[in-house]
Formats: sequence, C-alpha cells, structure tokens
Amino acid sequence: MFQRIGFKLIAGVGLAVIVIVSTFAYFNIKEQEKLLISEIERHVNQESELIKSSAKDAMLANNRESIYNMVQTIGHQPCIRTVRIMNESGEIVYSSDTTEIGTQLDKKAQACYTCHATGVPLQKLPIAKRTRIFRLHPDSSRTFGVINPIYNEPSCWNSDCHIHPQEQKVLGVLDLTVCLKPVDMKVAEVEMQLTLFALISIISLSLVLWLMVRSVVDKRIKKLVVATREVAGGNLGYNIQDMGNDELGMLARSFNKMTQKLSEARQQLFQSDKMASLGRLAAGVAHEINNPMTGILTYASFLQKRTKDQPEFQEDLAVIVRETKRSREIVKSLLDFARQSVPKKVQANIRQIIDMALKVTESQLALKKIKIEKDLAPDLPKLTVDINQMQQVFTNLIVNASHAIGDEGGVITIQTKLISLRPFGVAKINQALCPKGHNLMDHETKIDGLPSIQMAVKIGQETGFVNLDAIYGRNHNLYSFDVPDNMHLELACPKCSISLIDKKKTCPKCGAPVYFFEVPGKGRFEGCSARNCNWQFWETIEGEGAKDYVQIKVSDTGCGIPKENFRKIFEPFYTTKGQKGTGLGLAVIWGIIDNHNGTISVSSTVGEGTAFTIRIPVDAR
Repeated sequence: MFQRIGFKLIAGVGLAVIVIVSTFAYFNIKEQEKLLISEIERHVNQESELIKSSAKDAMLANNRESIYNMVQTIGHQPCIRTVRIMNESGEIVYSSDTTEIGTQLDKKAQACYTCHATGVPLQKLPIAKRTRIFRLHPDSSRTFGVINPIYNEPSCWNSDCHIHPQEQKVLGVLDLTVCLKPVDMKVAEVEMQLTLFALISIISLSLVLWLMVRSVVDKRIKKLVVATREVAGGNLGYNIQDMGNDELGMLARSFNKMTQKLSEARQQLFQSDKMASLGRLAAGVAHEINNPMTGILTYASFLQKRTKDQPEFQEDLAVIVRETKRSREIVKSLLDFARQSVPKKVQANIRQIIDMALKVTESQLALKKIKIEKDLAPDLPKLTVDINQMQQVFTNLIVNASHAIGDEGGVITIQTKLISLRPFGVAKINQALCPKGHNLMDHETKIDGLPSIQMAVKIGQETGFVNLDAIYGRNHNLYSFDVPDNMHLELACPKCSISLIDKKKTCPKCGAPVYFFEVPGKGRFEGCSARNCNWQFWETIEGEGAKDYVQIKVSDTGCGIPKENFRKIFEPFYTTKGQKGTGLGLAVIWGIIDNHNGTISVSSTVGEGTAFTIRIPVDAR
C-alpha cells in the first residue's frame, strides 16, 4: 500500500495541508491575540484615566474615605484584580487589597522596574511602557497591568491643603491590574477551531483526492498494466479502450499505436524471415526438383505420343504435363526472386530487347487473340543494362497484361521515347544517414514499392514515426499518427535520437524549420518540417541539372487494378490470380529496375486497363 501512487499523493497533500494550515493558524492566533491585547490595553488605560479623574476632586479635598471607597468598589468588579495608588516614595496609600495599605513596594518589582531601572525615576513614560503581562503563579491565568502616573498639576500646588511643592513632577502612581482569562479562553477557542478546521481539511482533501485517484488514475493505470502484461505475453492485438484526452488518454492511444506498429513489425520480420528462408530453400532444392520434373515432363510427353489411340490415358497425361509445367514455372519464379544479383550491364538497344520479349510470348498472345501495338521511337540511345534481366522485365509485363486481358482478346501497347527530366520528382534516395552515421533507410516500410526514410517525430507529448518518400520532391509520406496541417515537426534519428532539425535555417517557402540528412556521395538533403509544405532541396543533384531517360510504357486493355492495391502489387507473394500466380513477378521486376537506377510506376482504371511506365537513365552504370 505504501508504494502505491494514491497513497503517496494523499500523504503528500496531507503533509502540505498540515504545513499550510499550521502556518496560517499560528499567524492568525498571534494576530488575534495581539488585537485582543491591544483592545484590553486601550480599555484598561481608559479605565485608569477614569479612576484618576474620579479621584481628583477627592484628593484635592483630601477626602481619604471617599477615595478608599472608590478603590474598593472598583477593585471588586469582575476580572479586576487590584487597584492601587502609591505615593512618590513607593508606599501603597490606597488598595483594593487592604492588607497592602501602608506597605512599601520594592522598586525592582514588576510594577516599578520600568520607571526605576536607571536608579532615577522617569518623569515621563510612553503608554507602551506602562503596560505589562505577567502571571501571579506559574499555573494561574495571565494578568494585564497598567501604571498611570499622577502628575502635580497647578490645582495641586495652589491648593491650601496640600504641601506638594511646584517642583515635584509626580505625586504618585495608579496601578491597575486585570485578569486576561477571557482573552486566554478566546485564544484557546480559536486554537481549537483552527485545529478542527485543519483536521476537517486534511480528511476532506484526502477523501476527495482518494476518490479522484481511484476514478481518474488508479483504474486507468490498472488498464495500462493489464495491457502491458497482455503485450508482454505476445498479444499484440490487444487495444486499450478510449480513456479521454488527458495525459493518460494520450498514453493509451500511443500504446495502441505502439502495439500496432509492433504487430506490423512482427509481420514484416516474419515476412523477411520467410523470404530469406524461401531464398535459401529455392537455391538448395532447385537442382533436386528441376531434374525430376524434367524427367516427369519428358516421359509424360513421350507417353502422350505412344498412347494417341488410347483416349482414356490422354486426359490424365495432359493433366500431368500441365501441372508439371506449372510446377516448373513456380520453381523458376522462386529462383528468379532469390537470385536478384548485381546485373551484368552492357550497351544494348532497348528496341531489340523488347522484340526478343515479344518473340518469346507471341504464341501465348496469338492463342488469346491479343494484338500488339508498338510505338517505338526510332533513334533511342543505347542503354547500359543487363540484357537478360531487362528481357525478363518485358516478358513478365507482357504475360501479366495477357492474363489481365483474358481469353476474349484485347490490345497491348508498347511505347518508347526519350525524355529529359529535372531531378525534382525523379531522383531516388538510396541511402540516408543521420549526423552520427546511423542508417535512416527503412526497407520494411515501402512507399510506391521503394524503401522509405524513417525519422522519429514528436508533437507535444505525442511521439511516433514518419516515413519519407525516397523520391526527391514527391512527398508521399506516411505518418504513424494524425498530424495537423501547418504543424512543425520535431524530427530526430530513431536510433540515437539526435535532432535532424537545422536551427539556423528555415524553409524559403513557408518559414518553418528545415530537416536534413546526408546521402553518402551525394551531399546534404534538406526538406521542410511543416506537415503540408512540399519544399525539398538536394544541392548536389540539382547541380547536375536535367537528365535523359528512356521511357518504356506497357499498357493493356484488361480488367485493371483497384487503387487500394497499388501499394501492394510490388510486394513479394501478393497476387490477384489465386492459385495461378506466385506473386513474385512484379517483385522481381521492381528489383531489376531498381538495380538499374530506374523507376517503375503504375496507373490503372478498373474495367479499362493498366499501364506500367519504366524510366531508365541513359547514363546508368
């Protein structure tokens, strides 16, 4: 219990309340006591002056009995302890306590010390110095006393019955003491009230805080703990229900996004492992499978010829031949995908490569009544390519187009032309490094078939990732969470967290901060960190100017591809042909074009057809 957040919060708040209320109570009690004492002082001084005024006429008339009766009457009033009148020598002449009359006060006593501290009686004494607070006994209530000098006035020294000379300044002192028990009781009452208030405050605040912690924090933290245990147990599909828009709600949403990304990463890792295993498997079993299948195909074909007059065998043998050929094509596709090696490039005429691919597929196209239309530019420059790989590209595209058209007939159009393009929107980023040399390329998350550039991004308290398009200037970026328009992103390396924002530079288009990274051998790449700004600048590539490309476009009049499948068609094992396809053809094509520093894109309309556009740089090496 002592380790729980709720207990720590309640204990902390309780301690703070105790300190605050105690400090408030202390100064409040002192202030109230000061005000009460001040009021008592004013009241007792007034009463002392009233006694002096009342006794003046009796003193002038030397009516001692009248003065005595007045002192006795006042002295027996509630809370009046003593009323004493002393002469200039310190002898008590009148007192409410008759036992004191005629006695001499010690000049060092509490009532006398203030005036006689210097050995010579003071002639004038400030009002503040006339008062005193003391206890008659340690266990008794406090007593407030005030001394009031009786000065020698003209009416005194001019009177016939008095003997006081004019030079005598002070004739005596009136000493009045009252008990402070009501004041002490009031102070004790205030202390009790403040103590009760402090206890009620602490209990109330602790109860409210406990309820808030229980409903707002404790239950939600338990949900987070349950979620982390589920994820730790391997359940990456576990989601936390919406917990509001505060920090814990944001944490829950971030947790859900994290588990989603982990699930995707696990799937990608599984896919990568599967592809690697497939490559090793294909390379290892190629000779073991191809040889037996060649034998099966040979003997099946031989048996077909020998049993021409036995139709009951012909159908079964035809199935064996057909399925053996299909198995051989599957193995060949696996080998093609597993053996995407460095191309052996030579100078070649792209028109001749296309003609070779058409010759290989002409029988299949003729059976399906597919017409080939060629629009080939006459004087295209030679390209530095791997002839066999490029022939495989065009063969696969033509075969795919024939499958899309079907058996009802259609048209495949092949166009070539020479184009000149500036690097913006065309140039491809193959490597990206942070200032510490960490690789930013993400080969698992692809954009339009190309590996992306991954950066960590932070907006307020929310963190995630952004995957940038690897084509300079295209900006088909992917975000792991919703990012508002015009938001400036805090970008950093996902491996070392070093900032990728250049604080000394701003976007010339919108004024937002600029992010940067290094492309080995090709200088610094810069871009705008604002969500909806597409400004980018690659100084080295821009300095090279426009480049010439040979563009080859293969289009068909087939069934078309839905737009939602565009991102998937270049992924390995993705196919729309069911059991008839392996899903490796376009993956192989993409790998070959990428190895030639070229690009491939697709456009399609369902029901109208599809077009694949390939661009190969003229000076590719």
